[in-house]
Amino acid sequence: MSGTIESYVMGVADQQETAELEKLRLQYPEIQAAIESCERALEANARQNAIPITFDLKKNLLASLQNEFKPLVFQQTKEQKVGITPVGTPVKKLSAYRVMAAAAVALLVISIATNVLLYVQYKKVNDSYTVLLNGQHLLMADNKAHQQQVQNMYQHIRTISDPGMLKVMMPGIAGRENDLATIYWNTQTKEVYLFANSLPKAPEGKQYQLWALVDGKPVDAGMLDNCEDICQLKTTEKAQAFAITLENAGGSPTPTMDQMYVMGKVNS
Repeated sequence: MSGTIESYVMGVADQQETAELEKLRLQYPEIQAAIESCERALEANARQNAIPITFDLKKNLLASLQNEFKPLVFQQTKEQKVGITPVGTPVKKLSAYRVMAAAAVALLVISIATNVLLYVQYKKVNDSYTVLLNGQHLLMADNKAHQQQVQNMYQHIRTISDPGMLKVMMPGIAGRENDLATIYWNTQTKEVYLFANSLPKAPEGKQYQLWALVDGKPVDAGMLDNCEDICQLKTTEKAQAFAITLENAGGSPTPTMDQMYVMGKVNS
């Protein structure tokens, strides 16, 4: 069901998918966070690739015409001599020729101006199309990466919503009340998944390590690596509690107790 969250956010999911996500988002804060993340990502894409209208078409066309043409100046090169018009001179016919010539010039100017207007419009549309095409390519690349992220998140959500999944909240210990992480432990397959809800970023050269408390003894349950949303850690057969400590990169065979951040008991 790839892209279900994205379809839901965009309002194109079918009724069954919408009903399922509406139910899951109320039960799991992580799903609500994924939906909000998708909304922010889509909004950011829309803002980033939006093309603002910054030029007035009419002014642009007029400016182009002014650049393309210089005013036509008609000059009279020599004065017409006034004389006696011989009998039989076709005065009216000559006047008609002048009218026709003036009309032809006017039509030519109008034709040229029309062609320039059409060319300017074509160039503007072509430039806009190029910008839109480039923007579309960027948007498609961003969407592809985002769709993969949403698909991975949705698969994780499907996993943790399994009926056999046990949720273990790990609040911050004294002095670290703002820290929080959540364990999802499959009581059938023994798989362990972790949401690093609000753990601070590990310092350079350090790494978070998960521990399972088994009969009072801490057992290594895996290192948190690239755990920005949800990550799968080591399979754990049994545990009475889980805790996270900050260790040197690569982990430690035993937990550094004064570097414990969160801890939570398993309620079976």
